[in-house]
Amino acid sequence: MIVNSLSLCYHNKLILAPMVRVGTLPMRLLALDYGADIVYCEELIDLKMIQCKRVVNEVLSTVDFVAPDDRVVFRTCEREQNRVVFQMGTSDAERALAVARLVENDVAGIDVNMGCPKEYSTKGGMGAALLSDPDKIEKILSTLVKGTHRPVTCKIRILPSLEDTLSLVKRIERTGIAAIAVHGRKREERPQHPVSCEVIKAIADTLSIPVIANGGSHDHIQRYSDIEDFRQATAASSVMVARAAMWNPSIFLKEGLRPLEEVMQKYIRYAVQYDNHYTNTKYCLCQMLREQLESPQGRLLHAAQSSREICEAFGLGAFYEETTQELDAQRAKLSARTSEETGEPAEDTSGVIKMAVKFDRRAYSAQITPKMCLLEWCRREKLPQPMYETVQRPIDRLFSSIVTVAEQKYQSTLWDKSKKLAEQAAAIVCLRSQGLPEGRLGEENPFLHKRKREAPDQDCGGSRAQELAQPGELCKKPFVALGSGEESLLEGW
Repeated sequence: MIVNSLSLCYHNKLILAPMVRVGTLPMRLLALDYGADIVYCEELIDLKMIQCKRVVNEVLSTVDFVAPDDRVVFRTCEREQNRVVFQMGTSDAERALAVARLVENDVAGIDVNMGCPKEYSTKGGMGAALLSDPDKIEKILSTLVKGTHRPVTCKIRILPSLEDTLSLVKRIERTGIAAIAVHGRKREERPQHPVSCEVIKAIADTLSIPVIANGGSHDHIQRYSDIEDFRQATAASSVMVARAAMWNPSIFLKEGLRPLEEVMQKYIRYAVQYDNHYTNTKYCLCQMLREQLESPQGRLLHAAQSSREICEAFGLGAFYEETTQELDAQRAKLSARTSEETGEPAEDTSGVIKMAVKFDRRAYSAQITPKMCLLEWCRREKLPQPMYETVQRPIDRLFSSIVTVAEQKYQSTLWDKSKKLAEQAAAIVCLRSQGLPEGRLGEENPFLHKRKREAPDQDCGGSRAQELAQPGELCKKPFVALGSGEESLLEGW
């Protein structure tokens, strides 16, 4: 992505607020589509972010910040680069700076959460806990302002007294931040408590930097025109919208709210295109449906256990199939290109059925895996047990596996970080090639129902201990680490 050298302006802006589990890439892009000027990501904790590696995802055309367990903690794309603000939860200036420097070339601004009252934020001295430690606030913000190339902001709640609130915001302004967002409620107050427009107004009258008003969704903001009314009531430079945008992101549209069905379908399309995990997609859609969760469509959504099932519930099954096929094809293309760049021999596709698939633990039950499904199917069909051959590539220490079933070999073209994951991917290729269930959440699997124990047709050693061994581990699975100039056991390397 191109390094962003523009300075973000916070005057007269409509802003999507940071919301945990809501402010992921699909929601941010949707808000931009409907007229938001700036979008904040959900609060991301510094301790998690500093463990992440920045990865350019050529399949999705995104930049991903990936944790050691391969989970994508933050995903962004060029479309939002000049308008997305990265919000972090932190209680340490040096950690905050490390995170800011990690992401600064991919975002438009850096924000520190100083207003979240939830325990997951405050227990580490973050969020609203910082409001009682002005010295730490000053150190964090000053360090960020001096150490990063992006505009720095913070989001606070008001203090019990107006005098203390004004004293704090003046001290914050002196750190050199570009703007301050103010949620007009105290730390202990919740959405049902009225927002204090007069306190936000007093802050706006006191400071010279832009003040962003927040907290108006419950009492004030029901439609687009209400946003401007809230801005005038608070004398703020800009307005940050949270729950009203979560319920219907077209709140930012000057022409008025769009039908919820249309908004949700557009959100789902972004979620599929950018490989958003289905649990997050489902959560956000549930927030939009609200009182309609008991409707037929709401029940279908509630029952959905995959992105495919969510799409089918909203009449987007064909879109899901088409999009996932395009992404798989792109993954295969990139995998082939990577093989050429690393000097590996061209793949010999004869005799090996290949697909570009990976095993995502979150999409499967902890008790049922593709390897278990494949083993049970082989037993049912009285076939020899699956045999896995796995290699490790020295250049990046990634793994690939081939599984042989009934003398046919199956393999994923995508390399994995561990031997176990590579084997699961190979099993998925075999199962999908045969049109068999693979153990995904919500999937019916006739092979894993309770059955009477039968003596296995293929005995790897004949012992009772082997019969009771963990499924998929009954037979020895050859493994080889590819050394320099060493020939692989797998065909095609």
